[in-house]
Amino acid sequence: MANTPQSKKRARQIERQTAVNKARRSRIRTFLRKVEEAIASGNADAAREALKSAQPELMRGVTKGVVHKNTAARKISRLSARVKALATA
Repeated sequence: MANTPQSKKRARQIERQTAVNKARRSRIRTFLRKVEEAIASGNADAAREALKSAQPELMRGVTKGVVHKNTAARKISRLSARVKALATA
């Protein structure tokens, strides 16, 4: 447990930041789920729109340090490939 005033303050700060990061990660997952659901339903237009709104959200997570850059790039790449395949099928 934190003993010094500095360590107590850091514990409080970490607690607040953890809550913010948790909310951001949850928001990103929600956007990704919407893309997944649109792909599963077979609706190419809805999937394209959902992906378009999910991309900036994922990249915002990268700038805020919630998601690694390569992880976000991989997710966007794989989802866009699936949306593109859905449109051609």
